[in-house]
Amino acid sequence: MRIIMMTNTYLPHVGGVARSVSFFVTELRKRGHKVLVVAPQFKGMPKEEEDVLRIPALQNFNGSDFSVIIGTPPRLLSRLKKLRPQIIHSHHPFLLGSTALRAAARFQLPLVFTHHTMYEQYTHYVSENFPRMRQFVADLSTGYANLCNQVVAPSQSVASILRERGVEVPISIIPTGIDTAGYEQGDGAAWRSFLGIKPEARVIGFVSRLAPEKNLGFLAPAVAEAIKNSSSEIHFLVVGDGPSAEEIEQIFQEAGIADRLHLTGKLQGRNLVDAYHAMDIFTFASKSETQGLVLAEAMAAGLPVVALDAPGVREVVADKQNGLLLKEEKQSEFAGSINQLLDYSAEKMEEMRQAARRTAKGFSAETCTEKLIALYNSLPRITRQGIVESETFWRQTVEALKAEWDLLSNYKDATAATLRKRKGRDRQGEGERNL
Repeated sequence: MRIIMMTNTYLPHVGGVARSVSFFVTELRKRGHKVLVVAPQFKGMPKEEEDVLRIPALQNFNGSDFSVIIGTPPRLLSRLKKLRPQIIHSHHPFLLGSTALRAAARFQLPLVFTHHTMYEQYTHYVSENFPRMRQFVADLSTGYANLCNQVVAPSQSVASILRERGVEVPISIIPTGIDTAGYEQGDGAAWRSFLGIKPEARVIGFVSRLAPEKNLGFLAPAVAEAIKNSSSEIHFLVVGDGPSAEEIEQIFQEAGIADRLHLTGKLQGRNLVDAYHAMDIFTFASKSETQGLVLAEAMAAGLPVVALDAPGVREVVADKQNGLLLKEEKQSEFAGSINQLLDYSAEKMEEMRQAARRTAKGFSAETCTEKLIALYNSLPRITRQGIVESETFWRQTVEALKAEWDLLSNYKDATAATLRKRKGRDRQGEGERNL
């Protein structure tokens, strides 16, 4: 098949969406499929990339580590005509997601949308008016989903949320896979030695982009509390970088345990695998994930997990089997769960390690990629010819105008819905005050 992947984040960005797109692109190409990635320019991106079209973009938008496109170059249209794609796969509901919708409409191609993220958890990058902006973004992504032929949800809990929000098109559950075998063996001892951590010390781990939506303002103090509450020597190994790195450092400095914190920055390949194997347990407090790809990686390395119950997380972490899953966001309880897990006997810990590895097997590259290919083959209007050259200019113009109308209507409807809900809450609050 000939597939277009349109994404607002791609390598060298190391967030979950970029890694998911990169994973499926690699696996699809291994199986002989032709894939063109359309993505923004990023600082540090490779000078030469196989079938990647970069769009000019503003770097580090509003203090984030994201890039925001500033236009759609004419060469995109020529690349589409040259590739003659059969499918367009969008990975965001805005920016290049809008471009994906326009292209699919113009050339009458099926459009797939993967709902990677709970987008309302990211509104702090664009507005301080959290409640209203969050509602708008949630409604906007729901409307966009209904303009597509098919939605992919990385987990069952996310699929349920999308249905509750009003997504009516078919939804398939396809998590991003990992190379499970590649995470099974690693040199954790070498990483501990490099960081100056004693072999007998215990290590709490975390891997992710270090940003507010990862709930690090909760996780870091909880880990610091667990370290201070223990008579054993415990360290916190954090892999990743981002705007929240300084906040984590400050929390550990104020707790008087700065020497127990190890910030490695971004790691990839063998270094990342070895870092996982330097850990004893893994911690996760994000509530913005739809899958939590790092959870599957950590479990493939045999790490039990302490995590907050959230969409995408509860499909991976089974309480008291491969980790501990906390229903409430309470720092003392999270810290206590970390200490509880570290105090387990060697036999009990080994049971949890084996359970974690079994869980990771369900996210194998083969399983997840075959699910995506089967989905592509089931799409309506998919043809071996792809773009049809005989389509008249008038027909293409009509479809392009319809796509613009759909996009404008989605923004209008999301705005109107947000204002209605806001007014409803205001009236309810006024009524309660008058009682």
